[in-house]
Amino acid sequence: MSALDYSRERGHPAGFDSRLAAVKLAGSGLIAFGVFLSGFVISEPAPYELIMVIQIGIWFLLGLKISRTVAPLLVMLLTFNMSGLFSMFVMKDMSEAPMYFAVSTFLALSSVFYAAIIENDHRRLNLIFKAWVAAAIITSLLGVLGYFNAFPGSHVFTRYNRAMGAFQDPNVFGPYLVAPLLYLLYRLLTGPLMKAPLLIAGILVLALGIFLSFSRAAWGLLIFAGIALVIVMLLKERTTAFRFKILAIAGGAAIFLVLALAIALQFPQVSDLFTNRAKLVQDYDGARLGRFERHKIGFLMAMERPLGLGPMAFGKIFGEDEHNIWLKTLTTYGWLGAVTYQIMIWSTLWFGFRYMLRERPWQAYLMVAWVMILGHAIIGNVIDTDHWRHFYLLLGIVWGCMALEHRFIRSQRRSPSPTAKAA
Repeated sequence: MSALDYSRERGHPAGFDSRLAAVKLAGSGLIAFGVFLSGFVISEPAPYELIMVIQIGIWFLLGLKISRTVAPLLVMLLTFNMSGLFSMFVMKDMSEAPMYFAVSTFLALSSVFYAAIIENDHRRLNLIFKAWVAAAIITSLLGVLGYFNAFPGSHVFTRYNRAMGAFQDPNVFGPYLVAPLLYLLYRLLTGPLMKAPLLIAGILVLALGIFLSFSRAAWGLLIFAGIALVIVMLLKERTTAFRFKILAIAGGAAIFLVLALAIALQFPQVSDLFTNRAKLVQDYDGARLGRFERHKIGFLMAMERPLGLGPMAFGKIFGEDEHNIWLKTLTTYGWLGAVTYQIMIWSTLWFGFRYMLRERPWQAYLMVAWVMILGHAIIGNVIDTDHWRHFYLLLGIVWGCMALEHRFIRSQRRSPSPTAKAA
């Protein structure tokens, strides 16, 4: 029986299937457009928020469901944000707090939304990553062109002589580009050589954007994530020939990037800033009341404030924000929020690792997202990732893949074995 005959038998009018296909196509296009807009966040709220709020509402109204696997993520994120709302009771000036927590809650819901639509159809992972790559390449080019002042007004894509693309901060711009670069690197390592030139060109654009952001966190994230992805792929692949191919291509790519870096350093404006930013500990890190001392004071202060200090209160006290996600969760979301955040991150990493090496259609996307979550947990010691939209997207990808794995396991248990069928 054809799909059309089935639709008529079920009472659906002629043309129902074509309209359903059109709705699905429009929904997929809206998802891709939303992910694409994540690369253009010049102010808050950004167009990304508007599009995502609309489509999250539409998708759930049309019947998108939250499974038992994704539900714990929703519970943890809501607990995390509700804990933050309690911190408003200890604030003297809470004028900025409502908008801060509105964005936080939206990002939490966006993560659950991504997990749900991925569980609904794993093919959307390919769409998400392609849209992310497109946005990353465009915003990286804007940052690079702005850095070299390639056209009138291009300086708006820089800050403090650092590339920031269509972002508010170079320290968010740089890390945003790393996941798309890893995705292209994975395709380079596993795909046909015919596509290599195009993939290498994309990797170079993203790598140059990361480099010119002069974000030490982004540099560290790129190095760590690149090495971690190669290690994970070596664990995944069992054949010696393929492992040798991965090592050879990865080594060649690393040498190529080093050569590109050497060329970039021939420009005085690049080499001077690189020499300054390449120091592991800057003056403002180790100085009196510098970043690391503020971390120590902040943790001691937070131990006396169960409800926290409230959003941005730490920066008003010390003149600088926390620059540490673990401290940020304590000061902004209180003790309960900090504990919930810890549980969420480490459970994500634990379950993601358990499923990451299983041969599935979504394995590549899970590997990239898992490596990135681990990398963000590490750089979170020196930077605040609380309102990074791409971090919540990564969180949704990992939980969506976990939900796919659970659904796959359930389907395998329900399917009778060939022996049982024969009997």
